[in-house]
Amino acid sequence: MKFLGNVLAVIVGLFVFSIVAVLLFFGLIGIAASSSEKEVSLGENSILHLDLNGRTLVERTSEEDLAFGSFLNPFGGENTAGLVNLKKAIAEAKTNANIKGIYLNAGLFSAGQAGLLELREALQDFKESDKFIVAYDEAYSEGGYFLASIADEIYVNPLGGIDFNGYSSEGIFLKGFFEKAGIKPEVFRVGEFKSAVEPFILDKMSPENRLQTQYFLDDINQHALALIAETRGIPSDSIQLINNQMLVRKPIDAVTYKLATALKYEDEVHQILKEKLGLKEEDQISTINATDLGGLAKSKNITSKNRIAVILAEGDIVDGNVEGAISSEKFAKEIRKARKDENIKAIVLRVNSPGGSILASEVIWREMSEAKKAKPLIVSMGEVAASGGYYIAAPADTIVAQPNTITGSIGIFGILFNVQELINDKLGVTTDVVSTGELSDFGNMARPLTEVERTIIQSSVEDGYETFISRVAEGRGMHPDSVRKVASGRVWTGTQAKARGLVDVLGGLDTAVGIAAAKIKAGDDYRVVYYPEKKQWFEELILTFSDQVQTRMLQSQLGEHYPFYQKIQGLKHYQGVQVRMPQEVVIK
Repeated sequence: MKFLGNVLAVIVGLFVFSIVAVLLFFGLIGIAASSSEKEVSLGENSILHLDLNGRTLVERTSEEDLAFGSFLNPFGGENTAGLVNLKKAIAEAKTNANIKGIYLNAGLFSAGQAGLLELREALQDFKESDKFIVAYDEAYSEGGYFLASIADEIYVNPLGGIDFNGYSSEGIFLKGFFEKAGIKPEVFRVGEFKSAVEPFILDKMSPENRLQTQYFLDDINQHALALIAETRGIPSDSIQLINNQMLVRKPIDAVTYKLATALKYEDEVHQILKEKLGLKEEDQISTINATDLGGLAKSKNITSKNRIAVILAEGDIVDGNVEGAISSEKFAKEIRKARKDENIKAIVLRVNSPGGSILASEVIWREMSEAKKAKPLIVSMGEVAASGGYYIAAPADTIVAQPNTITGSIGIFGILFNVQELINDKLGVTTDVVSTGELSDFGNMARPLTEVERTIIQSSVEDGYETFISRVAEGRGMHPDSVRKVASGRVWTGTQAKARGLVDVLGGLDTAVGIAAAKIKAGDDYRVVYYPEKKQWFEELILTFSDQVQTRMLQSQLGEHYPFYQKIQGLKHYQGVQVRMPQEVVIK
């Protein structure tokens, strides 16, 4: 039956692929033709429409992504929006006389706290032009509302709502699963806060992990509440009470407590926009999306000899050359390329990573150290730059982070999985080994580790920790003992990290680029060049096609259990010595 099932799956897969291939062929021809003929026009009385619902914020996307998002994800895969792309469009909207305002739909926009803050700051800057921002949605998540709260007017569907009750972070713990499966994790770590291994050995958070999680969550929440209170004109103590007791329970409550301007249907909001534009009821609103408006923006100082390289490092830190991650081979090459390019006068590394392989982190650290000798080196921390993400940031002249960036986690761990019980007792499989030396089958997963092996691994982890400490001490100009006081694997927000000497300046990517420009004394005469070079949308489509099909099928089959499957799949990245932050921090 299994054989027949596999054959059927292959046949179905080939059939689906054939159909999609034909659709893609004709679709690509159609898009190519329409793209070559398309001329973006901008009316004199237009609005920038930022429709971000259902999208996930990433550092950068192909220029066509916002325009062709649904086509690029024919199987319902993740639609993305690039922070760089959105900020470019918002900046153009600020100075373009034909743009009168922004219409924002971001209630269910998926983004981390630091990314939302950076986008919110771009919208705040836009408001200095005295143009309007109107936000509308049927429902707002906590993060979506944080972004929308910058708007002059916020409208909610009469049967919609706003999620406004503070942030939480929930972890998945696999101890019970491993016990049932007959798998014993062998854990080695340094630092009481290095809790990345806790999901494998505990069934709940340790007191240390709970303490640090509560500490940074409170800081992130307080920062968000302060900004919302300021833009909405709500007293600080009042917004604390509204948030803490979840007083917004019905749509009308959002208006009562001044979180929203009014309850309106979308057609009524469109009428409000027409009034702002001086249009008649029968007139159509002229809108433009971020992709098209960004395309109209002229590149700044395109002939300038002062070029600043912005290297976007996003994802897990892994060995080799892996797509969709910060792979040591690829990013070492990009940093080296920027270092050796005489036209590049300064380098900004934009880090958005929870860490990963210590070896890969060391390889990238080496290239960063060499780059620092050659030209100004600035690090801009995004949503998270922790553990290995901090390791590669340490050599920088200046480290910039948002107040709600997650960083720190200076610690190290190693993990191996003993599957003897699983294969022997549950599967009836046995193994036998012939060796030439006492440690020839070192780390054999089919048996418990010996004391000698444990000593060797623990020593390796401790050596790695001391190396990590020394890298930070050297880069930050701190005594190793001072680093240890803020290390032990503990996670901090950007604000907390700055107070402890791990961060220099609070701000976003633009702040980091500004610091780089000041160091090379460029004034306003500089051009930003992004690395790695972004693939065209059709290349990304081909690369992600099979992954999206597989992902959607698994999500359909597993439903609510899919996150658990992802956690198990992620174990392959934990094998060996790691510099990785405490479990996945998902703030919601």
